[in-house]
Amino acid sequence: MSDKTPLRVHIATPPTGEARRALETALVPRITLTLGPEPVPPDTEVFVGGRPTREELESCPRLRFLVIPYAGLPIVTRDLVLAHFPHLTVCNLHHNAPAAAELAVALLLAAAKRIIPADAALRRGDWRIRYEGGPALILDGKTALVLGLGAVGTQVAQALHGLGMSVHAIRRNLGGAHPPHVVAHPLTALPALLPQADALVIALPLTPETEGLIGEPELNLLRPSAVLVNVARGPIVDEEALYRVLSERRIAAAGLDVWYRYPSTAEEREHTLPSRFPFHELENVALSPHRGGALGNEELEVRRMRDLTATLNAIARGEPVPHRVDVPAGY
Repeated sequence: MSDKTPLRVHIATPPTGEARRALETALVPRITLTLGPEPVPPDTEVFVGGRPTREELESCPRLRFLVIPYAGLPIVTRDLVLAHFPHLTVCNLHHNAPAAAELAVALLLAAAKRIIPADAALRRGDWRIRYEGGPALILDGKTALVLGLGAVGTQVAQALHGLGMSVHAIRRNLGGAHPPHVVAHPLTALPALLPQADALVIALPLTPETEGLIGEPELNLLRPSAVLVNVARGPIVDEEALYRVLSERRIAAAGLDVWYRYPSTAEEREHTLPSRFPFHELENVALSPHRGGALGNEELEVRRMRDLTATLNAIARGEPVPHRVDVPAGY
C-alpha cells in the first residue's frame, strides 16, 4: 500500500473519552476512520467488530480485514466468515490478557482459601470457620494444569509458578514458545494429567472442538482436593456435570468468571442468575460476573485502543498483522 493511499477503517462500536483519544492520536496519518452505528461505508477495507452481520460485510466489496476487538472469535462470526467471506484476514486483540490472568489467580486463591464463606461468616460475627471449617488448600509445591497457553494462559502459568506450583499446560502448538518453567503437552495427554492436578485453570477459546471438553468423565479424574477455575467460556465445561461434582463435593471448589446464562437486556442485569443450576447456593464456589474483560474499565479500554492501533498501523504499513486468527480452528 502506498504511503499516500488511505486505509479506510470502520469501527462498529466507537470508543469514547480517553480511549478514543488514545486511538486517534496514535494512528498513522493515512488511516481514515468512520465510526458506527451509521451504515458501513462501501469503501471500508478494515471492519472492527465482534459480531458483524452478513449484510454489513457484503456492503463492503473492498473489505480485506476483520478485527475482533477482544480475545477469541465468536462461533457465529467464525461460521459467517467460513461460509461467505473466506478471503478475509481475521485477527483479534489480546489487551485484556493481564486482567483476565489476574482474575484467574484471584479466583483460584479465593476458592482455595475459602475466602467467600469466611468473609460471609465473619460479617455475621461467626468465627467457627477458623476452628471447624476445614483446611484451606496450600498451593505451594502443588501441581497446576492450565488448559490453553495463549496470552492469558501464559500469564496465569507464570503467576502460578511464582506461587511455587509445578505448572503443566495443554496447548495445540507444542512447537510454540512458552515459559521455560511450564511443561507443555498435547490434548491427548489430558486424561493422564487431570489426576495430577491440584488446580485446573481453563483459558481455552470456545470452538466446536473445545465445547464440552471438560465433562463428567474428566471432572471425575480430578482429585477430591482439586480447585477448578474457568476464565475462558462457560460451555467448555459441562454445566450440569460441574454443578453436580461441586454440590456433591467430588472436587473441593471452583472459581468461575464465565457462565451459561447472561442477561440479554439492561433490565435483566439486576436479576439474572448465571446458570439453570443453583451454583449461587454453593459455598465452595467463588462467583464472578464475567469480569475478566473488565467492561467499563477506562484503563482497559485505553489498552484495547492501543492494541487496536498497533494492529491498524501494521495493516497500513504492510507489516505482519499481530494476533491473526486461524478461522477454521476458531482461534
